[in-house]
Amino acid sequence: MTARGTASRFLGSVLHNGLGRHLCQLKRISIVFSRRAQGSRGVREYIEEGVIDFARQNPGIVVYVTQKKCYVPKLVGEYLNGAVREESLNAKTPQEIAQLIQKMAAESGLDKIRIRKPFHTDSPSIQGQWNPFVNKPSVLNVREFKKD
Repeated sequence: MTARGTASRFLGSVLHNGLGRHLCQLKRISIVFSRRAQGSRGVREYIEEGVIDFARQNPGIVVYVTQKKCYVPKLVGEYLNGAVREESLNAKTPQEIAQLIQKMAAESGLDKIRIRKPFHTDSPSIQGQWNPFVNKPSVLNVREFKKD
């Protein structure tokens, strides 16, 4: 925690993603819905129309479809780092569900926090940051103002 009261960290890659091939962080998706509940209607339509297409496009993600007696359908995503995210699918359209699943597939599973700096190095320079006047004569920096 910082003085602002929000968590922060330096920018980093998850499981060194970006060093080599991309590795999707989402490991498993579970869709839990009810056969008769009105709030599950969009989920049932998505299962009929789009879940097979998503599974074919993302062979590295396991998709479970579970039918239970429940009032609120939900989407449970499990990531490689052990994080588990649950989203309510109550009264959502099949298009909204597809967007939500694509969003979960693109995320890393880490909490969204403030990033301290857009750059970070493990061995910082002791010379300081470069600026346009580093190797210029200091006369360029001095300016004389007219006295009235």
